[in-house]
Amino acid sequence: MGKVRPERVKKVARELLERFPEKFTTNFESNKKLVASLTNISSARLRNRIAGYITRLLTIAQAPQVAETIESEETE
Repeated sequence: MGKVRPERVKKVARELLERFPEKFTTNFESNKKLVASLTNISSARLRNRIAGYITRLLTIAQAPQVAETIESEETE
C-alpha cells in the first residue's frame, strides 16, 4: 500500500513538474531546495512532503527505463 497524501501536496507537485520538468531530479535534497525557491511555502513540513512526492513520481517514472537498460545489457 502507498502513503496517503493530501490533494494539495499532489496538486502542487504535479503543477511544479509540469512547469519545470528539467529542473527536478530523483534527489530529495535538491528537490527540497527547488520547491523552496520556486514557491512561497513557509511550512517546512509541507515543503518536504511536496519535494518527497516529486522525488517519488520521478523515481517511478525512471523505473521502466532502468529495467530496459539492465535487460539489454544481459542479452549482449
